[in-house]
Amino acid sequence: MKQMWSPWRSQYIESFASPPRRRTTESLFAAALRAGDDDRFFIVWRGKLCFVIMNLYPYNSGHLMIVPNRQIAAFTDLTAEECTEILATAQRSMRALDAIMKPQGYNFGANIGRVSGAGIDNHIHFHVVPRWNGDTNFMPVLGQTKVISQDMKKTLRRLRTAFKRVPEGSPAGGRKRKGRK
Repeated sequence: MKQMWSPWRSQYIESFASPPRRRTTESLFAAALRAGDDDRFFIVWRGKLCFVIMNLYPYNSGHLMIVPNRQIAAFTDLTAEECTEILATAQRSMRALDAIMKPQGYNFGANIGRVSGAGIDNHIHFHVVPRWNGDTNFMPVLGQTKVISQDMKKTLRRLRTAFKRVPEGSPAGGRKRKGRK
């Protein structure tokens, strides 16, 4: 790939920069957590500092989001304890998904801020997306449609059971992938 340097472009971009706007409205995640209706909002598991919720517009079957209980937008505002629980919950999520869906890999990460693609930018959250070889096809490209092959309510029930069976901090619990010891 060729690169073209344009240092004047950064001045143009900076001219539009303004301090981040802090929203005071409750996020969809905070509202779901507060509602206490885990079935309605597809909340899989609640921890001390974070919770796991299914993505209602998943990239793939089993797409989970790990959300801190405290509504904050910036990754840098997470406490050390929140970071620790979020990462432990990511491991637990992957072990649960390994147990019930047997993915071949994962995408794990966060879109922080509207410009990075965050659909809900006032409450940081982390995506855990199970992946399989060939899990995408022509539909998203040509038909602008993603086919999700599993019923979300059934997946919710299976995930809740798997979360109970795979306790936090357990060893690799799920099946081993190549390269794992």
